[in-house]
Amino acid sequence: MQIWVGLGNPGPRYAMHRHNVGFMACDVIADMYDFAPPQKKFQGWAQEGRIGSEKILLLKPATFMNESGRSVGEALRFYKLGTDALTVFHDELDLAPFKVKVKQGGGTAGHNGLRSIDKHLGPDFRRVRIGIGHPGHKDRVSGYVLGNYAKAEQDDLVQMLGAIGAEAEWLAKGDDPRFMSDVALRMQ
Repeated sequence: MQIWVGLGNPGPRYAMHRHNVGFMACDVIADMYDFAPPQKKFQGWAQEGRIGSEKILLLKPATFMNESGRSVGEALRFYKLGTDALTVFHDELDLAPFKVKVKQGGGTAGHNGLRSIDKHLGPDFRRVRIGIGHPGHKDRVSGYVLGNYAKAEQDDLVQMLGAIGAEAEWLAKGDDPRFMSDVALRMQ
């Protein structure tokens, strides 16, 4: 079993924030692969399903971004899994908008959700970094990540989320380079 976590903040007022793109990715994957309806579990919303031959638990922590590690840690402990079974989908300021990269381990780059998971479980987990771009100055970062995607970005957002969902089987199989390549091809 693998646990795929989408990072975001719970509640309708945050739904279209750039910071919630991890939640959005999980929602698209759940829809595309006919996952079971969400259940309140592990201090969040969990959905079980299969992608190819792999059993996946999608988890959207309801703890708010800064405490995501509590929810993720609870799920891993329940299933007696290590961080090798964990994939985290999150927004990434240091990537151009709508670029998708996969990385194993690493730092938190100031991302509070990653910082919380790192604090609870350590840094050795797979990350699907979803580019949101940088607003240009560090003083504008908070308002930018906690702001909604612009209307002009909607088509690209839908295309990117669809590409992540369509190519998720490569992630499930552990073929990160093929996943990244095929997502990039769909975004051309």
